[in-house]
Amino acid sequence: MSAPLSPLFRPDTTDGPTLPRRQAGRLMLGLLLGALGCPGCGYNIGAPFSQEVRSVAVSIPKSDSNRRFLENQITEAVQKQIQMRTHFRIAHEDEADTSLVLHFNQLQKGALGQTENSDARELQITLRVTADWVDRRSGEVLRQEGFDLPRMPRQLFAQAEYAPEVGQSLATAETEAVNRLARNIVNMMETPW
Repeated sequence: MSAPLSPLFRPDTTDGPTLPRRQAGRLMLGLLLGALGCPGCGYNIGAPFSQEVRSVAVSIPKSDSNRRFLENQITEAVQKQIQMRTHFRIAHEDEADTSLVLHFNQLQKGALGQTENSDARELQITLRVTADWVDRRSGEVLRQEGFDLPRMPRQLFAQAEYAPEVGQSLATAETEAVNRLARNIVNMMETPW
């Protein structure tokens, strides 16, 4: 014969919750609130962008490349990414809290594979942009991590591949690379851990 069950572990035959279930619920609620309110645990709820910054001015990048109008595409893509992913407002240079200064350095195109007749089968383009995010109120550079020299802008790259044999063009590859570059620039604006 087995030992009788204690009152805490007996099957519930009442209509309402018993005291142990209430205590367990309260305990779980207390643990959950304690975990969410844990200061210094390194986690936060919400967007990973600084709440001190409210607006950003995105200038059209200066260009060292001979590709015309690509700097306008970069500016438009960065502005769209900022509007979609952050709480920042796009503002004119005079009204903005911060300024994102971009410099379009380079567009490279290279063949990844060739046919028997030395035609390019698959190509790759690489965009290089330097970005400097500056707080206009104090003049402080907000993002320069990973560099030894002071006030050195961060270099960002984006690559895209395309295959002319299947109908892809340089224009579609440029658009894909510009969108990837814009995502990388907005990623740079996230608050560091």
